[in-house]
Amino acid sequence: MVALGQALVECILERQPLALVQKMVADGGPLWYQDDEGTSALHAAAYTENEELVRYLIQEGAVWNAVDNLHNTAGDVALSMNNEACYNLVRDAGIRSGKPRVLPSVACPALTAHTELLLTLLSSRAPPATSSLSMVLRATDTTAAGSPAAFLSSSLKFIKDDGGQEICLLKVSDEEEVGVMMGWERGISESSTVERLCDDHEHLRDGLKVLNVGFGLGIIDGFFQALPTRPSLHVIIEPHPDVLAHMRELGWYDKPNVRILEGKWQDFVEREELLGVGGFDVVYTDTFSEDYKDLKQFFDHVPDLLVGPESRFGFFNGLGATNALFYDVYARVSELHLADVGIDVEWTDVDVFEGGEDRWGETREYFAQRLYRLPVGRMRIMS
Repeated sequence: MVALGQALVECILERQPLALVQKMVADGGPLWYQDDEGTSALHAAAYTENEELVRYLIQEGAVWNAVDNLHNTAGDVALSMNNEACYNLVRDAGIRSGKPRVLPSVACPALTAHTELLLTLLSSRAPPATSSLSMVLRATDTTAAGSPAAFLSSSLKFIKDDGGQEICLLKVSDEEEVGVMMGWERGISESSTVERLCDDHEHLRDGLKVLNVGFGLGIIDGFFQALPTRPSLHVIIEPHPDVLAHMRELGWYDKPNVRILEGKWQDFVEREELLGVGGFDVVYTDTFSEDYKDLKQFFDHVPDLLVGPESRFGFFNGLGATNALFYDVYARVSELHLADVGIDVEWTDVDVFEGGEDRWGETREYFAQRLYRLPVGRMRIMS
């Protein structure tokens, strides 16, 4: 089987005819095989920029999100070759389904919200570290950085690094600390997120009703409070005891019209504390250690939390952000799932490269893209 897999990869890299590749696959050439460098048949097809071959391999069940030894998927390879057609084929395979079956034609436009948009491999625990299928994603992390229960029982500290950047740090081992939130996100929150969530509201003169899930460093909540008219109601849901203690030190419990709910959003989302408000003008969520399944569950509740069509919904779009392909897939899947509950999303690209690698210091990098894709959702007006 290994010999067949190696021969298949070599055949593709040598740009042999498609008919020969198809015969090798029919004869048992394994599409899951990866050579010593982690190159799979799909990686090889992306290297040769053979759109027809990429389409064929995906239809035959090639693993769209397998990574090589440099942590690149076939989509990343296509992206590096500036081959948009091949990249889109791999990306669409990720959007379409994670079930082990022959995929429908990737050219099919009927990607409805009822299609099974499974991110099984993205959300499940990672395979052994020795496996070339291991993926570099926060969603596969089994430490406190990737487990909500472990995170809530962990210790956090709030510091400033040598450059004066605010950081909320989580210790995941004796050797490593992870940034839960870092000061470089301030630019996303101020000039982009808050501006797009809060402008042109009919009730702005009276103060918006705002719900934020996850306080972190308090960056976005600080900008909500700095609006020309402060929110008439500002609800913050935060579960971590160290963050709550930090909020007390900063005086958040004493701010007018601020209501702090101590616990997870799941504890309150169907209770009077939220539903009794009568709907919020702005809802935003940025939780740490939760994965896409949790975010999708929150999406299902968003229509019940908003006042109406003028209300806005946003979330920190950071899942899969250490890999361009995974980041793209998560963004597009979230758009489809929000459409399924009646929320239409408008995306804005925000350049977040200022500071480059220096912004991370000694902590783990959790956002590696040049452009942050900022989502703002509104309830669809039914005709």
